[in-house]
Amino acid sequence: MNDSDRLVATDGLSTEGGLRAERVSREVGGRLVLDGVTIAPRPGETIGLLGPNGSGKSTLLRLLSGVLAPSAGVVTLDERPLARTGRRALARRIATVQQNAHTQTELTVREVVALGRIPHRRAWAPMSAADLEAVRGALERAGLTDLADRSWHTLSGGERQRAQIARALAQEPEELLLDEPTNHLDIQYQIDLLELVAGLPVTSVIALHDLNLAAMYCDRLLVLRQGRVVAEGTPSQVLTAPLIGEVYGVRVEVLAGSDGPVVRFLRR
Repeated sequence: MNDSDRLVATDGLSTEGGLRAERVSREVGGRLVLDGVTIAPRPGETIGLLGPNGSGKSTLLRLLSGVLAPSAGVVTLDERPLARTGRRALARRIATVQQNAHTQTELTVREVVALGRIPHRRAWAPMSAADLEAVRGALERAGLTDLADRSWHTLSGGERQRAQIARALAQEPEELLLDEPTNHLDIQYQIDLLELVAGLPVTSVIALHDLNLAAMYCDRLLVLRQGRVVAEGTPSQVLTAPLIGEVYGVRVEVLAGSDGPVVRFLRR
């Protein structure tokens, strides 16, 4: 792997702007759940986070979003520590999409998407023309225009995830963080959602379980195990049979495909 193919510069953080994490750790109850992780996505890239359950993917995303503070190391946005950046300023730059979203309030899809405009509005201020256009554009991009007036509670799982993507788009972020958004979705919805995310003009960091989907839609991958980075690079560099066996404890063969490596799982 040459220097230009690495997610992280060998001498630390890049001097470019954007969202960066430098040797971040997170301790919970005396146990390290994340240990010295560095990640520095380039503008416009889709970075996939891989690893078994408990490897630290969700914790890393929460550190990148500013929801959690690192026990050691630093997360920066345009070279400024997140801890010194106001919550409203962060929300204007960084949008997050969780695995599942629930609400007891009766909201339409349009109203859910409009929640993404809160960081751009004063308290109790009505929606401006710019807000309305951002919501309209987000609905269109997510393919939800025809469902805009439907109740959130009547949507399928895939449609709800699209609505959450649209809500994030309405924030007009430059960075998008997604925590296993394809979980519990039919294959068609998984592909549709990742096609949408990969085509967005933003920098995306997305936690995934499906190795083949990660190979198809991510520019680069970072693999975690027990809170530490064990591999990083392009899908072809990272997704090898020895590494998958080491990290996941399964036998596989990796084939060359038109959209990247294809992982075929073998019986024990």
